[in-house]
Amino acid sequence: MTSRVLPSAGRPGVLAMPPPHVGPHAVVLGDLAIDVVVVPARPLERGTDVPGRVGFRQGGSAATTARWLARLGARTTLICAVGRDAPGRALVALLRDEGLTVHAVRVAAARTGRIAVLVDAEGERSFVADRAAADALSPEHLRASWLVGAELLHLPAYSLLGEPLGQAGLEAARLARAAGALVSLDLASAGPLLEQGRDAARAAIRAVGPAVLFATATEAEALLDARPLDELLGLAPVAVVKRGAKGATVLAREGRGRLRFEVATRPVESPDSIGAGDAFDAGFLVAWLAERRAGTSAARGLQRSALAGHRAAARHLAAPRAEMAF
Repeated sequence: MTSRVLPSAGRPGVLAMPPPHVGPHAVVLGDLAIDVVVVPARPLERGTDVPGRVGFRQGGSAATTARWLARLGARTTLICAVGRDAPGRALVALLRDEGLTVHAVRVAAARTGRIAVLVDAEGERSFVADRAAADALSPEHLRASWLVGAELLHLPAYSLLGEPLGQAGLEAARLARAAGALVSLDLASAGPLLEQGRDAARAAIRAVGPAVLFATATEAEALLDARPLDELLGLAPVAVVKRGAKGATVLAREGRGRLRFEVATRPVESPDSIGAGDAFDAGFLVAWLAERRAGTSAARGLQRSALAGHRAAARHLAAPRAEMAF
């Protein structure tokens, strides 16, 4: 295996945003929810209150990745489930206004998902997930026509874990492969992923058959249980380990050999990092698909894709967070 440190992604402002729909056709399946973001001005004190900010924003790992795919020029479809309520309508309208095609199942018996996000002084997040309608998407809701012509299906691991959502994720992967599309998977969160144990998590990943596997360093370490990072290549031919301000590690199988790149980036000041990893996925995938179409060598294509992922994440971190309106 070769290992190289590649150039940094540079300043966030250098990311060129292409015109709408000049890139690949990508489908994302998974959660569309409200993020209730809590940012205390000072450490919490038990039994009393502290000042801070509480905001309502579009959330859901799948929806955020889809939104950035569209912003980066991909013709993007999101398949999701929301409640028959005002938040669900507002979330779907917001994404459609950005040019996405949204196939949203509206669930009468459950409200639109809500995620409470507590952001500490260092910008790190803790979550309380009330997924509600987000997990109600079932295989029966899917249409094969939604994946016709798609180059890629992207799934956060949440789309393999809920019920019946997990079955819908597996069926979508089957439909995608039947349509000739590639599949990418983001491990998303170590806790839910490993709730049934490492063997079950690995089995779920193999069932999807991802061409690209994304993970944070924490998620990769939890899944591998102190085994070498290279073992991610037993689950996918390309694996990307996101390290935030420290860059990313990119691994790939190439013939009988393996490639490994350490890709640097420049830190971006931001009050919180919510959604940056999803934006990274989108930037990487749009560039990776373009490099494959262009016939770029694997090493060069992976380098460019990782840098594009960092630039998308940096742009996300530098952008103001829009408040939801109901």
